[in-house]
Amino acid sequence: MRAVIQRVSRASVTINYKIKSEIGVGLLILVGIEDSDDDNDIDWLSGKIVQLRIFTDSNEVMNLSVLDVGGDILAISQFTLHAKTKKGNRPSYMRAAHPDVAIPLYNRFVIRLSQLMGKEVSTGEFGAMMQVESVNDGPVTIIIDTKEKE
Repeated sequence: MRAVIQRVSRASVTINYKIKSEIGVGLLILVGIEDSDDDNDIDWLSGKIVQLRIFTDSNEVMNLSVLDVGGDILAISQFTLHAKTKKGNRPSYMRAAHPDVAIPLYNRFVIRLSQLMGKEVSTGEFGAMMQVESVNDGPVTIIIDTKEKE
């Protein structure tokens, strides 16, 4: 699993001109799933995300997690995170999992994040054309790939 994590002051996802989800202070997570991902990747990535100390404390030091600040999470599935661009100008998405694999893993990822947060995690809609808006706070953007955890 590959995730792009942005600390945001607000974020939303719109589908067919209607806002599906929106959050205030928290994390916007774009997550890409590949065929080799499993529940171990979900558990490791979810735990890492909710514990990331990327929010500032009273001394303006990034020392607090999304849990510490009572923030929210908006998780969006994005297969393009697994794009390969070595050959030609058209990206290849061969590493991205097909929906029959990706959808259940994405759903379990969202459930696990919700469990760790102690509240519902907002989402987009798997496979839909979405417009994602965010105000990146900092800016702070972190990329984590579960295949590179060691």
